[in-house]
Amino acid sequence: MRMKGFAKHYYLMLIPGFLWLFVFSIVPMFGIIISFQYFNPGKGILGSDWAGLEHFKYMFLLKDTQEVFSNTLVIASMKIVANLIAPLLFALMLNELSLMILRRWIQTIVYLPHFLSWVILGGIVLDLFSYNGPVNQLTALFGFQPKLFFADSQLFPFLVVGSDVWKEFGFGTIIYLAALTGINPALYEAANIDGAGRWRSLWHITLPGIRTTAVLLTVLSLGNVLNAGFDQIFNLYNPLVYSTGDIIDTWVYRTGLLNLQYELATAVGLLKSVVGFLLISVSYYLAYRFVNYRIF
Repeated sequence: MRMKGFAKHYYLMLIPGFLWLFVFSIVPMFGIIISFQYFNPGKGILGSDWAGLEHFKYMFLLKDTQEVFSNTLVIASMKIVANLIAPLLFALMLNELSLMILRRWIQTIVYLPHFLSWVILGGIVLDLFSYNGPVNQLTALFGFQPKLFFADSQLFPFLVVGSDVWKEFGFGTIIYLAALTGINPALYEAANIDGAGRWRSLWHITLPGIRTTAVLLTVLSLGNVLNAGFDQIFNLYNPLVYSTGDIIDTWVYRTGLLNLQYELATAVGLLKSVVGFLLISVSYYLAYRFVNYRIF
């Protein structure tokens, strides 16, 4: 009976979260009707004429939509891979430091960018890679000509991925460090007695010890394949890099809010949401299947 009382308090704590979810995520879903209409702002959603699947058919014929879906998949996939490898490698190196004070300072420093918004970090990155910025000044010492990095459509995806890793790898490092603390130190002692060096201990003890965490993070990241990061791209991109840097969310923003093509933008956003929901469902199934992770 006492445990049931505690459970009621936990459910009461969830009420504000459910209210926020309902107001800002469930209620706006009514707007997806626009993608099936010839939307007229004067008539509103309920008064506009029905269009059926016309906007979805038109969407697949547009070169722009094909391009933004391709860009989104490329950038998001690169981010997923980089944000899995970089934190893992850094956590393994940081774990080898025996001086705890230095280790904590480094951990704190690399974790700080995670708390900054892309409005701030975007300005910092643009300044660093500007024509007269530190990066061009440094490369000039080696004889290279100054370059407009963020005007180069070929470099832009790599700059996006690199800056995203800089922002987020500190957070991923903490997760892997927490997993490393769960490895039994007796295993390393036994390996030392058997004559195993650091590399053998790393391969046979450390990596298997954090394998579950690595698999879980990998599987859960599959749900973000269509989320290439609107905040970051919006603060970094420009018309010169639309061919490789324009993603679904930024295209929907420009098409729907700036060009007033509400129906087409809603159709693209709805397709992205449906595919994203399927990917998230698959990722959680795989997480439960391989590492026994479940939400409920």
